[in-house]
Amino acid sequence: MTTGRRHFLISAAGSLPALWPLGHSHAVTFDHTHAIWTGLLKRHVVLLRGGQASQVRYAGFAQDRSSLTAYLSSLSAVTSNGFSAFSLAQRQAFLINAYNAFTVELILTKYPDLTSIKELGSILSSPWKPKWISLLGSKVSLDDIEHGMLRKRGVHDDPRVHFAVNCASIGCPMLREEAFVATRIDAQMEEQTSRFMADRTRNRFDESSGRLELSRIFDWYGDDFKRGDRGIASLQTFARLHADLLSDSASARDRIRSGRFDIAFLNYDWSLNDVRQ
Repeated sequence: MTTGRRHFLISAAGSLPALWPLGHSHAVTFDHTHAIWTGLLKRHVVLLRGGQASQVRYAGFAQDRSSLTAYLSSLSAVTSNGFSAFSLAQRQAFLINAYNAFTVELILTKYPDLTSIKELGSILSSPWKPKWISLLGSKVSLDDIEHGMLRKRGVHDDPRVHFAVNCASIGCPMLREEAFVATRIDAQMEEQTSRFMADRTRNRFDESSGRLELSRIFDWYGDDFKRGDRGIASLQTFARLHADLLSDSASARDRIRSGRFDIAFLNYDWSLNDVRQ
């Protein structure tokens, strides 16, 4: 074999992984540290109000599109069989990060010419329903990831997931400034919950009316906080667990802990959570 032909074959073999279809069994071992995603988030997520909320530099993500594409490709390369071999915590972290990263990618398809993720939908279809995401060997939607996988009964059963996934809107719980990882996911989920509950723009106790004003998320997904998962059997129970975050008043906190309050749901702000340049 000539030197030139040998060099050609070696070079061609080295490029073969790029030609394999997403999800091929020869994909490299998945990085459970989600290092690329963490790098992107640290560069392009801006914390607000002491970490209770965040905004996103979508313009920065657009400039870093190649890194985002590489991360999304690594997610898409995981097969269904490979995923089933992950630990439960690894699967949960994988799906949360996938939801958030593909949501950023969805925004970038029209950015900067949009003011809300809802503009990516239509009268007949929401932006969360189209099956455009290559994941676990098939095409799925954002709704499939959130509701069909992360909220699937008997699998994760963790209502805190609602504070981990981000819908690119101001009213949504913040996009975390780092990836979720299996080794710390419980602490990360707990911190996300505390951050969201402490944000008085979205959850607060009105002492004058004796009314607990909660994010509309608790209206839409209220059943997830009534099933007894993690000891949470009602919204009242959940509120009592976070009484110290919902008011600065000692008497108000005591009232929350006693359960003597009505619940009202606040309007949801669907404006894009963008840091405009």
